[in-house]
Amino acid sequence: MRILISSLPAFILSISFCIAQGGFRVVPLGVKGGGEDGNLSAYMVAPVKSNAFVCLDAGTVTNGIAKAVANKVFQVPADVVLRQYIKAYLISHPHLDHLSGMVINSVEDTAKNIYGTEYCIETLKKHYFNWQSWPNLANEGASPALKKYSYKMLGEDQEVNVEQTEIVVKIFRLSHSSPYESTAFLIRKGESYVLYFGDTGPDEVEKSDKMATVWKAIAPLVKAKQLAGIFLEVSYPNNQQDRQLYGHLTPKWFMKELNVLAENAGAESLRGLNVVVTHMKSGGDNVQKIKAELAAENTLRLNLIFPEQGKAFELK
Repeated sequence: MRILISSLPAFILSISFCIAQGGFRVVPLGVKGGGEDGNLSAYMVAPVKSNAFVCLDAGTVTNGIAKAVANKVFQVPADVVLRQYIKAYLISHPHLDHLSGMVINSVEDTAKNIYGTEYCIETLKKHYFNWQSWPNLANEGASPALKKYSYKMLGEDQEVNVEQTEIVVKIFRLSHSSPYESTAFLIRKGESYVLYFGDTGPDEVEKSDKMATVWKAIAPLVKAKQLAGIFLEVSYPNNQQDRQLYGHLTPKWFMKELNVLAENAGAESLRGLNVVVTHMKSGGDNVQKIKAELAAENTLRLNLIFPEQGKAFELK
């Protein structure tokens, strides 16, 4: 039996078009954790075929843009990417390796919004854009406030449209070496989602339920195949002792946490799920160990992605 497209109800055509057009384009500007100061956590993310990006964290910005331009990811000069393509910064927590690129390049940047929790934004006001660490390029805080950047405070249980983009964001608070906070950003465009975790420790070590709350919330999206991917950190190999995790994950804890998601969504739903491995700390053979340990423990058959600075990929 052949079905003519013209005979299908309009709402079915609309749903089919949304699914076909779903997914996200990712340009890693920095992928490492720790002290590799030219390659620290920052990911430009936009709907496929869009150049209206948000930057998820901003540890390294212009160095990563230069690498992307050299790799022909962008066909415009690097300053155009910084000033026109990045529409907003979403900062997970106020550690230098997640925001130093934004701060340093703010003088050359154009007007943008900075989205974050109250904890994150108050730290930016007091300790970074304060005329002592750096000129106050923001709209609040130490006088004079130069008002290039505007703070947008995010609370839980709300979706917020990211201005100048097609993206909507919802946050979840994370524990990053209790009592300090980090953030997970659930990004949506239409019916397609991607989840980005800032730095976080496992619930069992952090004595928290923050990760469990995220997994429960996104399980329906995993079941419905609406979650295009997850960005989740692994900072150390498995020989790192729990008391020295400092609010981070190892391959063992990474997989334990994703197994909690499997308990909520069903293990079969996670097969082939894109999981971008972020924040690996360099030093010795740490990166090689982490990759090998993740591969050995990947009983869920996740599609593990190891991003490279300046090399774009898509999540669908």
